[in-house]
Amino acid sequence: MGSRRWRIVTVAAVATSLCAAVRAADPAGHPDFSGVWAQYVESGQPRFVRSGQVLDLPYTPEGRRKEDEYRALVAPNADNPGAHCLGYGMPQSMVFSGGYPMEIIQKADVIGIIYEAHNEVRHIYLDGRIIAPEDRIPSRNGYSAAHWEGDTLVVETTALREQEDESYPHSDQAVITERYHLTARADGAKVLVNDWTLTDPAFYTRPVSAQKKWLLDPKGILLPYECNEEGWLDHLDALRKAKAEGKPPPKAAGYP
Repeated sequence: MGSRRWRIVTVAAVATSLCAAVRAADPAGHPDFSGVWAQYVESGQPRFVRSGQVLDLPYTPEGRRKEDEYRALVAPNADNPGAHCLGYGMPQSMVFSGGYPMEIIQKADVIGIIYEAHNEVRHIYLDGRIIAPEDRIPSRNGYSAAHWEGDTLVVETTALREQEDESYPHSDQAVITERYHLTARADGAKVLVNDWTLTDPAFYTRPVSAQKKWLLDPKGILLPYECNEEGWLDHLDALRKAKAEGKPPPKAAGYP
């Protein structure tokens, strides 16, 4: 009897400890988005949407000109950033990710999102971690600052580089607003919903909006995505061949 009571006390203590840890991580008790999230496929919808597809978007004349120029440049060999081991950036890394899963690691002041595709990483900053707009360094994924509106996480991404090489091309004036919230499938499985809007007066005559959903995979893990591995092995083979033939070694890609 004493042993059973000890187990009950122990379980209760562990549960109390876990609850305390959750409160410490997020004292306000906001929803926890942590976990591995797989692509959510709506009934009757295609299982996979091709990354890089050309969409019917409300381009400005200048946006259309730049996108047409880019498409004409890469059309002969269907070239794309992924073929060169380069992540697409926002919003494509969030919308498509090649059908690969993502993992969310959530803390009270920062939320990390790791997309398995190209090992792309986003940091979404909250509260005291948000830096001034003038201190943000432009990149393909931009800088993401967020706040909570009830149980909805509102994320605004700025400091984006101009990109014509993704399904939602944009200028460096682009602002992406995302609204994340949890819901559930009929069987109770957790679903993460993101209602997002891209605003870019340089490329679009009006904001572009869409919705993205993911399904929680309780046992999910992210697998290694070593896109550059083949290129490195090819380089080693070239070095061996040059050495065997008594020729100067080839220069590594990206070096003068």
